[in-house]
Amino acid sequence: MQVSVETIEGLERKMTIAVPSEQVDSAVNQRLQEATKTIQLKGFRKGRVPFKVVKSKFGKGVRAEVVNELMSSTYYDAINQESLKPAGQPRIEPTNIEEGKDLEFVATFEVYPDIALPDFGKLEIERLSAEVTDKDIDEMIETLREQRQTWETAEREARNEDMVNIDFLGKKKGEEFEGGSAKGTNLVLGSEKMIPGFEDGIIGKSAGDEFTISLDFPADYHNKELAGQAVQFEICLNTVSAKVLPKVDEEFYKSFGVEDGGVEAFREEISNNMDREMKAASRNKIKNKVMDALIETVDVNVPEALVGNEIQQLKAQAMQQMGGGQGADPSMLPDDLFIEQAKRRVVLGLVLGEVIKDQKVQPDPAIVREKVEELASTYESPEEVINWYYGNKEQLASIESSVVEDQVFDIIIQEASVIDKQVSYQDVIKPEARETEAKTAESES
Repeated sequence: MQVSVETIEGLERKMTIAVPSEQVDSAVNQRLQEATKTIQLKGFRKGRVPFKVVKSKFGKGVRAEVVNELMSSTYYDAINQESLKPAGQPRIEPTNIEEGKDLEFVATFEVYPDIALPDFGKLEIERLSAEVTDKDIDEMIETLREQRQTWETAEREARNEDMVNIDFLGKKKGEEFEGGSAKGTNLVLGSEKMIPGFEDGIIGKSAGDEFTISLDFPADYHNKELAGQAVQFEICLNTVSAKVLPKVDEEFYKSFGVEDGGVEAFREEISNNMDREMKAASRNKIKNKVMDALIETVDVNVPEALVGNEIQQLKAQAMQQMGGGQGADPSMLPDDLFIEQAKRRVVLGLVLGEVIKDQKVQPDPAIVREKVEELASTYESPEEVINWYYGNKEQLASIESSVVEDQVFDIIIQEASVIDKQVSYQDVIKPEARETEAKTAESES
């Protein structure tokens, strides 16, 4: 096998491979010889068809199969011979498949870039921390009460935050418009689920009232036929219900698993949970800041093949989040929506993969076990779940990959210049404007 490699541009390589005709002919003849043992043709007994007949009848098709297989196998042999690391699948084009001559083909592909890791000691990273105060705990208790609220019919006028049950009919210029009516629908006043003015128009009304409100649809409303249009809604208010919050008592404590110790034990349990949540949020934020710093610092030529793969994954995720079923086609979404995020993920994957290789990072078995046990603790039979993970290589590998990623971030954070900033609990747990994703793969390590 003869191999020559040419750099086209950037990371793209063009590899020309020649396979001796003798090797091709030998593989074809061997395949045909094997076929004579099983082929059954009219006029011949099974396994007794002469080789010449088999070659005459099936030689061309068998040769095509052998050529395709040889191009695939010799491509990988050539990659190993030349110590190349392709990024993505190659584009293989035969240039000579004529019988009796050497098989020649060209494989075009991108390779992984060389990554120059930055001096992590020069990275300046801000780390947020906070103390869980009594006020924070009070607010969390109110949030928990809100989550377990019930509704009770109120014999009074409707107020903000009440839930009303209404029938309504929308009209534009005296004519009903599509999507503008409903019967027996529940609406929490102040939720802003309806167009501006709709919910305000119900406040002060009582059950049994029938009334009409005049409104204008917002100019930027998604339905162009209604955008900016004046309409009227005929409304019948069926019921008014007030929010009822549960009492903070022994029954409430028990519903959260606090059987003994009263309010002190309950507040301590909440404080511990909030502290864990805060530390997890702080770690996620510092990881995001590390990612941002790496993106700004590392200059890397990104393989388009990897970006393309990431775009397809992001599209599939987006379709799932939008509720797309199995028949949904991710290709309906334009690549431009995902290209920047895809490039970011590829760069981070390449950089973190280089750190893994440079630092020879291996998943810590104790941390892996801890992660598995944490996941298993949410099931009725934790031991069975633990055994399932350790008996399933793919699932365990996913946990190990997550652990390795955390270990890599720990390495970078330990070397970086970390500036601790004391803020409020709410500031720590507040979601960032965007989520940053990092992806490492075994192939990149």
